[in-house]
Amino acid sequence: MNVRKHLSALIGLALVDHDFSDNEKHLILSIGKAHKISEREIEELILRPEKVDMDSLNDDQKFELLYDLVLLMKVDREVYYSEINYCQEIATRLGFDKAVIAELSSKIYSDPAITSDKAHLRQKVLAFKKV
Repeated sequence: MNVRKHLSALIGLALVDHDFSDNEKHLILSIGKAHKISEREIEELILRPEKVDMDSLNDDQKFELLYDLVLLMKVDREVYYSEINYCQEIATRLGFDKAVIAELSSKIYSDPAITSDKAHLRQKVLAFKKV
């Protein structure tokens, strides 16, 4: 997936509850910078997110997007129904049962420094893929 589109999906989540927290912004900036996207470009995306085409993503890209969405949803330690619904909508558009969000949420911590076993988690997520 194009990193800018990945970030745009994350920005959409951060904006859905009308409270773009500092923790959410910090995580989005960190993900962008890890992929060599400048802070200026990320700030532009925050103002004008790009449309995200989910159809062209492979399983790894889908997993990474879902993982980052759930991490972002939890990073400010406040989870709103609007955020859960957004994540479930993205999961469905990616071809997963929306229950995948609850599975991921139970395994991903609100502190990005605490990492999960992503390989094991990826297997669990793919089990939610609709045929």
